[in-house]
Parts: sequence; C-alpha cells; structure tokens
Amino acid sequence: MYHIPFQAINWDHIEEVEFPGERGTSFWKTIQLNGLRIRIVEYKAGYIADHWCEKGHIVHCIHGEFTMKLGVNEEVNFSTGMSFVVSDNLSSHLSISEKGAKLLIIDGDFLNAEKSVKENNKT
Repeated sequence: MYHIPFQAINWDHIEEVEFPGERGTSFWKTIQLNGLRIRIVEYKAGYIADHWCEKGHIVHCIHGEFTMKLGVNEEVNFSTGMSFVVSDNLSSHLSISEKGAKLLIIDGDFLNAEKSVKENNKT
C-alpha cells in the first residue's frame, strides 16, 4: 500500500535534467517518492530514445505529438490529450517525437505485476 500525504507540486521549482537520446534530447523534471516516480518529460523535436524500455508507465500527452514504437511493424501515435498505460514487462517500447511533446509520466512498483502478486500472497 502507498500512503502519500497531500502535497502540491510546483513544477517550476523542480530541477530539469537533460537526457540525450539516440537522436535529439529530452528534459525531465522528476519527483521521486517511495516506490513512485512522477515526471514531466519534454521531448525536443527530432527526439528518438536511446533504448527500448520494458518498464510500466502511465503516460499522458500534455501537448505535442509522439510515437510509441512497439515492435518492428507496430507504432501508436499520440497527440495532446491522449494517454496510455502498460505494466512492467508487458511491452517493449521506444519513444519517438518528430515535432516535440510534453508528457506527464507516472511509474513505480504498483505497475510491477509480479511484485503485486507476491505482496498480496503475504497477507
């Protein structure tokens, strides 16, 4: 269980960290709580991630456009107002943004199905 007391987040006061991609750059503002990470991520135009990811995420496109490549022949396009969710180890995905995008990304232990099953079996 997660017990998170009320807290307001002023993203203007969160340090922005640059993460170069295979091509282009992303910038992250991150809040790390116990087992939970909340980020505002901005992909600059021309961005391609430098790795395939298998972690679970809840992703909401605040503005812009990006593509989530899911395999050799599968891509899903997202634009302002669209979201997706996936648990750990259920999809290998790669982010691409030709025009740039700003995202809210939430991830953490709650998206790990194996850990959740183990935790539930303890009770």
